[in-house]
Amino acid sequence: MLATGALAAAPAQAATAPSIVAKGGYVMNNSTAKTLYTKAADTKRSTGSTTKIMTAKVVLAQSNLNLDKKVTIQKAYSDYVVANNASQAHLIVGDKVTVRQLLYGLMLPSGCDAAYALADTYGSGSTRTARVKSFIGKMNKAATDLGLRNTKFDSFDGIGNGNNYSTPRDLTKIASSAMKNSTFRTIVKTKKYTAKTITKTGSTRTMAAWTNTNGLLSSYSGTIGVKTGSGPEAKYCLVFAATRNGKTIIGTVLASTSIAQREADAKKLLNYGFATAG
Repeated sequence: MLATGALAAAPAQAATAPSIVAKGGYVMNNSTAKTLYTKAADTKRSTGSTTKIMTAKVVLAQSNLNLDKKVTIQKAYSDYVVANNASQAHLIVGDKVTVRQLLYGLMLPSGCDAAYALADTYGSGSTRTARVKSFIGKMNKAATDLGLRNTKFDSFDGIGNGNNYSTPRDLTKIASSAMKNSTFRTIVKTKKYTAKTITKTGSTRTMAAWTNTNGLLSSYSGTIGVKTGSGPEAKYCLVFAATRNGKTIIGTVLASTSIAQREADAKKLLNYGFATAG
């Protein structure tokens, strides 16, 4: 009888907090917001393109949002990605692209051109500079509204001017909030998306397919999002979420050492999250 009792109790003892390479990590139960794992969870770090989660959240929060609204791609967006050697959706100047397509271009290939187009469209002001500044202001207000004290945005895409930072805990909360939106959920779990845009002459252009940079969608069963990020300062980041047996675990790793390592870190944390979520 004693042996049986000991065996029955073993699973509760089995989950040991994992060791990850990333400098920061955080995991929570998405439905209860209960913290399941922390590693330097409140240390501010550069976030790279995980910033775009907030970009998408702000766009999707616009009142009377029309996802089929067409936005004309400006040369400024193209020049910007070239000047910054930034990840892009390869949008073509003069093409008309819907807001829905821009959101896919933002979140799958991590297009900084798509991010610029959205900021320019949904900021207010008479100049592009004013509109972008206004949009970044909306991103910061959204962070404040979520009660986040360790997050600051100075860019719409993560290519900041030294004042774009968050923490594993804050980014997880931003992602959890964004995941309440059904359009956002649909986009971030999509592995591939092909946009058909309207050219200057009115014909239809079939864009090269956008592939989601989140490798967990193909390598970790139950993955439903969320967003990768990288950069010289940010290193390799990943905000991740997965659902198994009716439980959704969501979390973040910041400043891992490679694409493969951030995914390995995330998988360890997801496994631990599911083991400890109760």
